[in-house]
Amino acid sequence: QVQLAESGGGLVQPGGSLRLSCAVSGKFFRITNMGWYRQAPGKQRELVADINSSGSSNYADSVKGRFTISRDNARNTVYLQMNSLKPEDTAVYYCNAQIHTTISLRNVYWGQGTQVTVSS
Repeated sequence: QVQLAESGGGLVQPGGSLRLSCAVSGKFFRITNMGWYRQAPGKQRELVADINSSGSSNYADSVKGRFTISRDNARNTVYLQMNSLKPEDTAVYYCNAQIHTTISLRNVYWGQGTQVTVSS
């Protein structure tokens, strides 16, 4: 069974940095897109950044220039480096991956979420 395990959340002061990691485990054929979403209290879940298997990435306007998404295909892991954090970045961050469990069968998988709190 495919699982996504996130780590790296926590409490940080404004202007600080955090690095989130998400490792995919289990039996699968290949991973295509990977990404990070976030959901703040009372708000809808939104895309933060995503990256395809070739390394091309997209970012939400609110995080451009501050966050960097990367992936290690050999380790089946995606990272989110978050710098210059702001209180409005406070949310639960979810890892997302599009995974082919067979050549023809693709599903979207989610991690359990990790809390990021930016506060002084």
